[in-house]
Amino acid sequence: MSDLFAVLKDKLHGKGTTIVFPEGTDERILGAAERLAKDELVKPILIGAKGDIEAKAQSMNLTLSGVTIYDPSTYEAMDEMVASFVERRKGKASEEDARKILQDENYFGTMLVYMGKAQGLVSGAAHSTADTVRPALQIIKTKPGVTKTSGVFIMVREDEKYVFADCAINISPNAQDLAEIAIESAKTADLFGVEPRVAMLSFSTKGSAKSPETDKVVEATRIAKEMAPELTLDGEFQFDAAFVPSVAEKKAPGSVIKGDANVFVFPSLEAGNIGYKIAQRLGNFEAIGPILQGLNMPVNDLSRGCNEEDVYKLALITAAQAL
Repeated sequence: MSDLFAVLKDKLHGKGTTIVFPEGTDERILGAAERLAKDELVKPILIGAKGDIEAKAQSMNLTLSGVTIYDPSTYEAMDEMVASFVERRKGKASEEDARKILQDENYFGTMLVYMGKAQGLVSGAAHSTADTVRPALQIIKTKPGVTKTSGVFIMVREDEKYVFADCAINISPNAQDLAEIAIESAKTADLFGVEPRVAMLSFSTKGSAKSPETDKVVEATRIAKEMAPELTLDGEFQFDAAFVPSVAEKKAPGSVIKGDANVFVFPSLEAGNIGYKIAQRLGNFEAIGPILQGLNMPVNDLSRGCNEEDVYKLALITAAQAL
């Protein structure tokens, strides 16, 4: 496990951070939950029928010591949860609607986080991103000053760590969106021990090309600087001008980013998604994520192709965000 996770384990050990896993009968979730509890890094909550979860655990020779199980169909505090959900949805759901909706494990798990009975949620091993994110957006919602959540990857190769955003959520962010993504990505970088130096990426460097696409990044840079003047942030940059000191010196000699950026904000989802996969496959970087940011409380989405180790790592990240 990389140094990144060694740092997280030191931060989390013995803190008792509670993370809910809605997919309680999934073998990958069960294996990770037992390890997390045994290592005293996270207190897992599994959602599902208790008999089914215990039978699956027994078949895997797991004890699930230190793991809590909640079944939505028998949950003792369901009346309280229903009332809280109806209030939160502000007329968009009746009590009858709420009782049906909260049988869904992702909605139920998200409400546990909202009500303070858990500090974060990890789902997606058997659900789509939409199934994981929709309840979070409806219930937990975005932080003040943030209009949209976004998804970043921490790119790790030996001692190198970079943040790539947004690679998972917003297809065509506008200038305001990009500015918010930049600021939230800097906070994520800081969480993982990366002192953020943020580059707003484009196919142009400091006016070398002009189009509506480059104008959007220029405007995003202006907004981000106004919103967070303390950040080391600049743009617009082509990737080489943001990353290679000799190129930066030629193309952007007056910038605070001198070819030493470590947080890269891509102008669109297609650019970000392609970019992180190129770094992962050709550059042999480990891509950790997507880590969702901008929410009031942490919710993170697994890939349906994940393994137990992916679940374990994303739970550590989610718990770190909760702290």
